[in-house]
Parts: sequence; structure tokens; C-alpha cells
Amino acid sequence: MGRSVSGGRIGALSVAGILAGTVLVGCGNDGGDTAGPAKGSATPKSPGAREPGTQAVRSAYDRTAEEDTARVTLKVRTSDGGTSVTANGKGTVDLDDGDSVMTVTAEGQRMEQRVIDQVLYQKPPAGQAPGGKPWIKIDLEKVAARQGADGQSVNDPARSAALAKAIDDKDVTNKGSAEIGGVATTRYRVTVDVAKLPDGARLSKQLGPTLPMDIWLDDEGRIRRQQVDMTVQAPSAPKNGTGAKTATEPRKVTVRTVLEFSDFGTELEADAPPARQVTDMTDEAVKQGGTQA
Repeated sequence: MGRSVSGGRIGALSVAGILAGTVLVGCGNDGGDTAGPAKGSATPKSPGAREPGTQAVRSAYDRTAEEDTARVTLKVRTSDGGTSVTANGKGTVDLDDGDSVMTVTAEGQRMEQRVIDQVLYQKPPAGQAPGGKPWIKIDLEKVAARQGADGQSVNDPARSAALAKAIDDKDVTNKGSAEIGGVATTRYRVTVDVAKLPDGARLSKQLGPTLPMDIWLDDEGRIRRQQVDMTVQAPSAPKNGTGAKTATEPRKVTVRTVLEFSDFGTELEADAPPARQVTDMTDEAVKQGGTQA
């Protein structure tokens, strides 16, 4: 059984796909601060409203994963030097192991994606996949390992538990009640200490010391929406444009990932494409640093 995460064609869309596969268990919609308090609603009954903020946030990952599956919508916006690319996706996800099946649209292109056992499969528009085959695949664990990471997805339960340990009382702020898809929620703003995450030293160099995150918890303490904002240090091309080793200034790439969950317990079924229809792009992903974000 498996499903996909988000992405697009090779390039901007594939980056979005890998991001979706490694983002924390949560939910999304680029709501930002637009989701206001639910009109006329009482204080939510949610464990997020009754429990201290840190405890509510820490327990939310387990409470959400206990539902096994959910429908998910995804929005990933990547901005680099004034240029912005947005990928939108919707599908079904396994909340425990991160497998997913999703349809993603970016830059006017639509693509089918699956993530099965930490392998990302993408089916770009006809004729756009390399190797003359309809599907490409990227082994996310191998890419992470070759780049010096621990080879696990952030969706991995152990990684989610590590995230919870990286959150202290001072890092969580109750932002009040809000309605997400007709469901009353409590919103929390969280500051994650990146150094306390697995492979924190390397991640801190890429993301900085802290990672801002907002989550919205329903009346059962489950995550209904999660928004993560990342600023990634990326190398710049040589100033003279010739490829020579000249002084360059690092550029900052900002990525906002918003996930939103609904229909917990929905049926999920998917298989990896036949091997004869797949071109392995894992080595190319390693060269491009595609999962560094």
C-alpha cells in the first residue's frame, strides 16, 4: 500500500514532491494568518485548548498518526530572488509511515505522484520523463544518506518524536481558536530548535537555528493544518557567468509548505509502477541536492 507526496515535473515540481515527502506530519492550505477565530464559537474542547501548549503540540503527532490515513491537500510555495513557484496537490496519505498518492499541479503542469516505502515515484506529462519511460523514481533514503543525513523521512515516527522533544514551553504560543474546513481548532505557533532535531548540526547550517511552524489542532488533538516556513541557504552561480571559481554571494530560498488533513480513516491503496516503466533518477537527485530543503 502506498501513496504520493507532492512535486511536479523534473525541476520545480520534483523539488516540491520531495518536500512533501519529508515534511512533518500535519495538514495544509496556505492560510497563513487568514483563518480567523470561528464566529460565535465557544473555546474549542480540543486537548490543545485544555492542555498546556507544549503538551498539546507534542501529543498531536501521535494522536494524528493513530487515525492511520487521511485525505490531504498541499501547497508548497518556493521563492528565490523575486521569482516564486507554487505547487498544489491533493490526495491520500498514510499518517504513520508517510506513504501517499497525490496529484500535483505546478507551472501549468499536472503530475501523478506516489511515495511508497520512502521511494518517490513521479509521472510527468507525456514525453517529459527522461529515459523514454513514463515514470521516474527517487529513493529518498539513499539521497538523504548520500548527503550526510540519517536517511529517514521527517514523516518517520521516530523523527516526529524527535521534533516533539525539540519543543520547549517557551517555544509554543496559543494563538486562539479558528475554523478549518468547518472544524473548530486551536492554533499554536511553534518555534522548533533545529539543533535538537536528528542531524541538527547539518540542518542548522541550511535552515538556521530555528524553524517557525504553525499547527491547528481539532477537538481530539489531531492536526488539521500545519504550516512550515523555511529559509534555505543556497549557493549562487559565479558572478561572471563563465563557471569560473569567482566570489559568489549565497542566496536565500524561502519555502512555505502548508498541509491540511480531513476524512481521517479514508481508504488508501496504491502500488509502485512496474519496474520496466520506471527510470531511476536517484543519482541525479543527489547531484542536484534535491532533498536538502
